[in-house]
Amino acid sequence: MGTAAGDAAEQPPAAPEAKRAAAPRTLVFTYGTLKRGFSNHGLLQDLARDGDASFVGAATTAPRLPLVCGPYRVPFLLNLPGAGHRVSGELYAVTPRGLERLDELEGVSRAHYERLPISVLLAEGAQVDAVAYYAHRGYADDLWARSGEKGYPEYSPAVADGYIRRKDRPQQLTFLEQIRVFVSSQSS
Repeated sequence: MGTAAGDAAEQPPAAPEAKRAAAPRTLVFTYGTLKRGFSNHGLLQDLARDGDASFVGAATTAPRLPLVCGPYRVPFLLNLPGAGHRVSGELYAVTPRGLERLDELEGVSRAHYERLPISVLLAEGAQVDAVAYYAHRGYADDLWARSGEKGYPEYSPAVADGYIRRKDRPQQLTFLEQIRVFVSSQSS
């Protein structure tokens, strides 16, 4: 008979899925195309299938924040507390590997969005700390001005009407260039 230490040494290593399940998770508030029923939700479904994300529930921002649409009806949450509305969205628990994939989608390294802390209220009333992808500070004020300093309480199908998927947008301009053109144009 082996000792307890010897028995432990004979245990097979944990499967990658079990390691991910035990990995620390970050709560991520989604408010736009990552929500269920919208074009980028497939990424969260893939992450969930791989054990890198799980749905926590419906949530609303604790502070009022502007939610606006930029070029191609792309949604942007602006880090301007006190302006706008309490924005409705969804909360997910995401592993570090899942966060890397979300950061890539959101263009964090390209200054499209930035992942910053946010307080959200769950449907049952609990307030929790999470992160959200905000419009990058380099153009957030310009988006707010371009929107007439009016935002939306939710990125709904009606608000998203006219959204153009990334693959269907003009490819000759970068996304940041598209944002610059949008904020310099007249609002309709």
